[in-house]
Amino acid sequence: MVRAGALVGIAGIYSRANRFCRDRRGVAAIEFALIVPVLLVMYFVTMEASQAIETSKKVSRIGSMVADLVTQQQSVKTADLDAIMQIGNSTLRPYNRSTPKIIITAIQVTDETTPKVQVAWSRKMVNGAFSADAAKNSITTIPDTLKIKGTFLVRVESNLSYQPIITWSADSENRLGLSTAFANISMGETYYLRARRSPTIPCGDC
Repeated sequence: MVRAGALVGIAGIYSRANRFCRDRRGVAAIEFALIVPVLLVMYFVTMEASQAIETSKKVSRIGSMVADLVTQQQSVKTADLDAIMQIGNSTLRPYNRSTPKIIITAIQVTDETTPKVQVAWSRKMVNGAFSADAAKNSITTIPDTLKIKGTFLVRVESNLSYQPIITWSADSENRLGLSTAFANISMGETYYLRARRSPTIPCGDC
């Protein structure tokens, strides 16, 4: 009787185990729980990558647009340059996790036998604040192909330290602890344009 009872118990356990193995009612829920986190990660990575690419294009557009606006002037003042840089800054919207650095430098290539590349005036915007940059008559550099005697150039440098959204919060605190894994991405562009409406573009109060 004991052996028969034991066999019946074992058969019952085997039967329940067999039914459990053949039961597929929870498979979909398990698969969903495993796949959803992967899909969410892929979605956010794709979204972040597309926003980074678009922001990089806007940073390049800042330099092009600011240089274009400056070179259309016959003369400028610091207020004009500041307003133009502010316009360039606004083109980044809706991105607002960091602010661009914009430097406008007017460059005069002298008529000497060995021409000098000198700063005529310079203005910059850093963290939303405006100030002078390189000193007047200081020596700067330009590509050799642009080093032509008597040339007046406007150089615009636009740079941005792009902050991925997973490392950013409104109060600048790293909530997710991912700042070391995803450092700021440096984006930048430099444009050189010649004056369009006059040989040079003087700045009255730079």
